[in-house]
This record gives sequence, C-alpha cells and structure tokens, in this order.
Amino acid sequence: MVNASDNSAENPTYDEAIDEESITSLELLEDSEALAEGEETTVKVRKQRPRWYAVQVASGCEKKVKLTLEQRVKTFDLANIILDVEIPQTPAVKMRKDGSRHNIEEKVFPGYVLIRMALDDDAWQVVKNTPHVINFVGAEQRRAQGRGRGHVKPMPLSPGEVKRIFKQTQEQAPVVKIDMAAGDKITVLSGPFKDFEGEVIEVSPERSKLKALLSIFGRDTPVELEFNQVKKES
Repeated sequence: MVNASDNSAENPTYDEAIDEESITSLELLEDSEALAEGEETTVKVRKQRPRWYAVQVASGCEKKVKLTLEQRVKTFDLANIILDVEIPQTPAVKMRKDGSRHNIEEKVFPGYVLIRMALDDDAWQVVKNTPHVINFVGAEQRRAQGRGRGHVKPMPLSPGEVKRIFKQTQEQAPVVKIDMAAGDKITVLSGPFKDFEGEVIEVSPERSKLKALLSIFGRDTPVELEFNQVKKES
C-alpha cells in the first residue's frame, strides 16, 4: 500500500465495495460537512472502474490542491489510477473601476475539486491526505460503537451529473462581473455625456449596462450607459 500519511495510529476500516450504480446528487456539494478536526479514519475499498468523484477542499485552495495532487500522483506512481483532476470553470468578464474589461475564469463549484479515478485504498489515502483536502463527497458511515461521527464513503457522480457539469464549462456565454452597485458614484468616460458625473440607480449585468442619474440642464435625468462607458469613483 502507498504510505501517503505519516499517521500510523490504528483506525476503523471497512471492506465494502462501492456500488458502481450508486448515484449522488449535486446537492451533496452543498450539504457535505468536514470530519471533526483531528479525526482520522482509514477506509479500505476495492479498486473500481474509473469514475468521477467530488472532493471538498479548503476555500480558495482549489488550484493548490489540484497542483499538489497531480505531483503526488507522479510521486506515488498512480497515473493509471488517478486519471484526471479538474476545477470546473466558466468564462467571465470582470469590469474594473476604470471601465476596462478583464477576462477571468469563475469556478462552477467553489470549494470543490473533481477527480476521475479508479478508487482503491492507495488512491483514497493519497487524495484524503493531500494538504487542504477536507473529504470526499459521499455517504457518512456511523461508527461501530455508535458514538461520534463515522467516515465518509466516497460516492461517484452519475454520468448525467458529470455531463451537466462539463456542459456548463463549454457552452455558457461569458458572465459579466462588475464592481458597481446602486448608489455608487460614477464618471462617464465616453459618448455624449463624457465627463458627466452621476449616481448608479440600476445595474443589468446580463446586458452589460447600467442606469445612472446625471445632472442634465440642472435636472437629475436617468441615462442608460454601457459598463465600459463609465468608471467608478472611489
């Protein structure tokens, strides 16, 4: 077995194979909870055919987990078992304060990494003991003693769920993210109202537009503007 952890304490085990037809809901991505701090378990599973699994990770550490896990796969020679590590993302456009656009990638499921693997005990240990990994998404197993929390039995995503997730990353039009909200003060950069100052009263990200009250001939007048026509005043 791969020695993926320095922890040599004896822990509960189970030899129950994962049902290949098991289907987990994406709702588990929101409902999954981390094991109690400091609690360690060892789960023995028989090698399965490659499936996609969701793994909960520390917030903001998705990329770090992906890079570290890919390196550990090489170190422990598990390239034929852990086949792929993905962070599903969709293209987005972020509007800066000066009105310029910045292309970014936005995570579909922040706090989760998807792994395609033929799950067995070695692979489970390598993933579970990767820094910043909290746990697999799955069904919690109760302890034999009936006290405390049990371990989590990894549950594969269904083919339909996998298809929906990756379809989101391929077909969605870029989402416009803007750091503006009603009440913000803006200056118009271009167009017939260039150099006018005003206040945002409505933001429409899906249309890449906003409405602002501009003082025209001494009267506050609502004007619709493109995101890239204005800049936010600090």
